[in-house]
Amino acid sequence: MSQKPMGKVMETVHRATPIAGGVLRRMLEIAIDGISALPGAKHSAARHLQKTGDVDEAIDSVVRAHIALAGAQGFATNLGGLLAMPVTLPANITGILTIQTRMIAAIAHLRGYDINDNRVRTAIVACLLGGEEVARRIHNGTLPTSPMAMATAPIFDPELDAAVAKEVLGAVVARVGGKGLSITLTKRIPIIGGGVGAAWDGWSTRQLGVYARGELVTRRRR
Repeated sequence: MSQKPMGKVMETVHRATPIAGGVLRRMLEIAIDGISALPGAKHSAARHLQKTGDVDEAIDSVVRAHIALAGAQGFATNLGGLLAMPVTLPANITGILTIQTRMIAAIAHLRGYDINDNRVRTAIVACLLGGEEVARRIHNGTLPTSPMAMATAPIFDPELDAAVAKEVLGAVVARVGGKGLSITLTKRIPIIGGGVGAAWDGWSTRQLGVYARGELVTRRRR
């Protein structure tokens, strides 16, 4: 297999990483505030709460819905295989960031957090790392604390917000690109790559939903 297409893919990845703050801030705005084709997190949370009538069941419903959305975009953006990756990888990263951020923001809203608060928004982005990556970064000093602590901090820390954005985009690029994973080769195959992309993005979205649910404990008054 020629290394040229894969070289273009990795060049795309390296170009994407330095714009972490701008990419994630825009994804956060779309996920929380919504756009015409994708209502925001509060709308999603309210719809699922109205449907289920219970906060915990609404969170389950939110996670299931976003797993389906993630799988659909993962399929669409991986259909072309390796040759299409320089074009589709950025789309896959943008799509999965928006969907997973919206899911976590909806969970936070249902748990009683003010998702317009910049501290909470930093925590939402940090949750995109997942539990193992957050723990690893706290251990090695890359992150100072957990998403829950970020959300409830006394003041908003813009330097922490920028550091979280940088860590998260790098992790998401690696995750979506399949860096270091056995799925990488399969995702390069046209058509088959779509199925693998759907399964991988759906699975990772479920994992983040489970983590956010456990990390962002309720702040609602009983």
